[in-house]
Amino acid sequence: MKVALLYNQKPELPLTSPRYASDEFAEWDNPETIDAVAAALREHALVSEVILIDCHPARILTIVETLQRTKPDICFNMVEGIGLPSREAQIPALLDLMGIPYTGSDPTTLCITLDKARTKEILAYHGIPTPAFSLVSSQKEVEAFLQCTHTYPMIVKPLHEGSSKGIFERSVVTTADELSQQLLEVLTVYKQPALVEAFLAGREFTVGMLGNGDSVETLPIVEITFEHLPEHSRKIYSYEAKWLWDDPCHPVEVFRCPAPIESALAHEINALCKQAYHVLRCHDWARIDVRLDANQKPHIIEVNPLPGILPNPDEHSCLPMASRQAGLSYTQLIHRVLDEALIRCALTQR
Repeated sequence: MKVALLYNQKPELPLTSPRYASDEFAEWDNPETIDAVAAALREHALVSEVILIDCHPARILTIVETLQRTKPDICFNMVEGIGLPSREAQIPALLDLMGIPYTGSDPTTLCITLDKARTKEILAYHGIPTPAFSLVSSQKEVEAFLQCTHTYPMIVKPLHEGSSKGIFERSVVTTADELSQQLLEVLTVYKQPALVEAFLAGREFTVGMLGNGDSVETLPIVEITFEHLPEHSRKIYSYEAKWLWDDPCHPVEVFRCPAPIESALAHEINALCKQAYHVLRCHDWARIDVRLDANQKPHIIEVNPLPGILPNPDEHSCLPMASRQAGLSYTQLIHRVLDEALIRCALTQR
C-alpha cells in the first residue's frame, strides 16, 4: 500500500526576519515532525511506500501532478494551508475530486470547525455548553458593539485561526478601551471577523479523540495549568505561553496528564467531547478544548480536527502526550490514525 504524506513545512527564516517572530506559520510543521510521521508510516505493516508531498499553496499544479503520477492508495493529511477560511479544507476537497481517500475529517467539518462562530452555533443547537459569544465583522460594527452593555472579562479571538494564533495576553479584555483595541487588531492585522467570548474563570483541559462512530475513544485528559506562567499572565494558553515562554530549551510546566480531577468531572468532560465530536462529524482523530465556568461546569471552547503532533516530548504537544499516557508510542499513534481511516474508507477491516 502506498501512502502519501501531505503537509506544509515551515519556511526557514532568518532570526532577523519579522516573519520569524510572528505567528504566520505557527500551524505549519517543522522537519522533525514530518520526518517522524514519515518514519512511523514506513513501519506500518501494510505500507510499502511513503510519498512526501509539501502542499505549499503556490504549488497546486505540482501537487496534482505528483498525486496523479504516484497514485497513492491513501493520504495521511496534515495540511493546514494559509490565509483563507477554507485553507484546511482545500486539499481534502482536491482529494475528494481525485477520488483519493485520506485520514481525518472531510472539507465540510474542516471548514466549520475553523469558523469558531459556526462551530459554537452548532454546539449550542445541540445543547452542548459553549461560552456566550458575539461576532464583530467590520470596523463599522465596532462602535455599535462598544455601545452595548458588556460583562467583563471577555476574550477576543480571530474567527478563523488555530494554534493560539491571534490569541495573546492582551486578548483578555477588562475595559471598553481594551475591547476596542483588540477588535481593531483582529480586523486589521488578521483581516477577519473577531469573535468575542465570555471569559470563563475555571480550569482548562484538552481531550484527544481517536476513532469513528460508536468506537470513538477519549485519551487521558490533559490539564493546561497556569501557575508556572509569569505572574502577570492572563491564565490562558496564549501565543506567548505556547510558542514563546514554553521553549524546549527552557520548558515551562504547563500541562498535567492525566489531569488530577474527580472521576465524575472526567466522565462529564469525556461525554461532552464525544458529543461534540459526533455532531461536528469528525473523523479518525481530533483534539477538543474545554474550560470550566465559575460553577465548575465544562464548556467546549474549540474543536480541532487536525491536531498538532510534535514528536519531541519537550515541546509539549497535547495529543502525543495523552497518547503516551494511554500507552501508545508516537509510532502507534500514527498507525492508529491511519488504521481508523483505512477501516472507515473500507480499505481494510478491523
